[in-house]
Amino acid sequence: MEQYSRWYHPYEIDEKYNNRVAYFSMEYGIDQAFKIYSGGLGFLAGSHMRSAHDLRQNMIGIGMLWKYGYYDQVRNDDQTMRSQFIKKFYTFLEDTGIKVTVSVNNHPVKVKAMVLKPEIFGTVPMYFLTTDIPENDYLARTITHRLYDPEESTRIAQSIVLGIGGGKVVEALGGANIYHLNEGHALPLAFWLLEKYRNVDQVRQHMVFTTHTPEKAGNEEHDIHFLDRMSFFNGTPLEEVRKLTRMEGHMFNHTLAALRLSKVANGVSQLHGEVANQMWHENEGICEIKAITNAQHAPYWTDDYLWNALKSGNDQELVQRKKQMKHLLFRIVADQTGKLFDPEVLTIVWARRFAAYKRADLLVHDLERFLDIVNNHDRPVQVIWAGKPYPFDEGAVSTFNKLVGLSRKQPNVAVLTGYEMELSRKLKQGSDVWLNTPRRPREASGTSGMTAAMNGSVNFSVQDGWLPEFSRHGENSFILPIVDTSLPNYHQDQEDHKNMMNMLEHEIIPTYYYDQGRWLNIMKQGMYDVLPFFGSDRMAHEYYEKLYSY
Repeated sequence: MEQYSRWYHPYEIDEKYNNRVAYFSMEYGIDQAFKIYSGGLGFLAGSHMRSAHDLRQNMIGIGMLWKYGYYDQVRNDDQTMRSQFIKKFYTFLEDTGIKVTVSVNNHPVKVKAMVLKPEIFGTVPMYFLTTDIPENDYLARTITHRLYDPEESTRIAQSIVLGIGGGKVVEALGGANIYHLNEGHALPLAFWLLEKYRNVDQVRQHMVFTTHTPEKAGNEEHDIHFLDRMSFFNGTPLEEVRKLTRMEGHMFNHTLAALRLSKVANGVSQLHGEVANQMWHENEGICEIKAITNAQHAPYWTDDYLWNALKSGNDQELVQRKKQMKHLLFRIVADQTGKLFDPEVLTIVWARRFAAYKRADLLVHDLERFLDIVNNHDRPVQVIWAGKPYPFDEGAVSTFNKLVGLSRKQPNVAVLTGYEMELSRKLKQGSDVWLNTPRRPREASGTSGMTAAMNGSVNFSVQDGWLPEFSRHGENSFILPIVDTSLPNYHQDQEDHKNMMNMLEHEIIPTYYYDQGRWLNIMKQGMYDVLPFFGSDRMAHEYYEKLYSY
């Protein structure tokens, strides 16, 4: 175990990636068995850790060991959604022997580091922090119980454990040259680095930052006095915090502080890079914001049979394999809903977090028209929804339940629970069309469409996030016309809905049923175009090039 209590890699580091990097993220989607993620941010971080391993990079991951995970999505008696919090036990994590102390609300809290060895899931060495140990009182033990706890003080404590606790664990392992914040959750790290280096310019030399949130409201803010009382600033006097971060008012903006305390930052698609620069450019003292487009780990997400058929030019085998993968998905549909879906029928999937801006129910804005389309005798359509709403967002849970209610009497419509990595993969492999309906430009990246394309599912999307870099309408995807974002939301939704239904009725459905050659070409072109650029090896390389060696 001793090697995992020092900076260690099971391979010879590639000299291109020699700089020692510690990557901090609140969530990681690494494997179905390890339930410490909620959505895209985690999927992306997990792919990064896998590619960093494949490329032999000198990086480690720092995360949180969530005792109850995010939540388990199950059903009530009437099939509506229920959030269940079940304790998790992972036999594949090992104790490093590293324990550090952080201050939360001026109380000492012990933090233990568990290691996920590289050979378990093919990642770089990763260290997961827990406060749920006998040395802590009950309140301190609950800090690492739930990802994105609804209680504000607990959320702040989680940031302190990840940032300051994580910083101390990295130090115990031998220290890093670069500390990478994936989102602003670990921001207290900056104030720990300030104590370490005694100089804000030195902090900036060692810290880089990735922002994922393309709207001001989504960027975390808290009362600066409350943060101070919670020990968020690691003992840095409040006046000095104000001076360093240029925060004059009561509210402290985490993203803005990270942009002022980092050497360089990045958005997660080319469009998001532009949006982030527009959002923050008026603020003095921020670092440069570059763009590094998100990507996903192809070896984890892709189906080998499908790709072998593509590479060998065997169209018949490609079509056959796609049908087999639809069968596998439809067994899950049957198991959960009692409905028998048909692999010959065009199948559309909408699956992602049920955040309001993603508009899960846009497809059913005109219910009569929707039902006419799915129940058309000659060219029917099957629709599957899946995704985990934030369990304390009543509006999102209500939308989920509304769709469950709608699906009950419809043989071609299903709503699935348990949208985690394994179901995500099955949905991408078993869908013909991957539907994405965010209000533009609020989707920073939207990486699920990448892994859908890797599995021969055709993207049908608003032109947002990564899609402007990939999509060619009618060639590798179907893309909605860009709507005027200055219109009120209601009018934007009406316009997008009208365009979506027209495209579905007049282009997508007829192509699938009456021009199978063209459909196959679009599907194949999407697979060709998504790799290698949207594979995470490119992304992991680009982080070294643009952020770590900058």
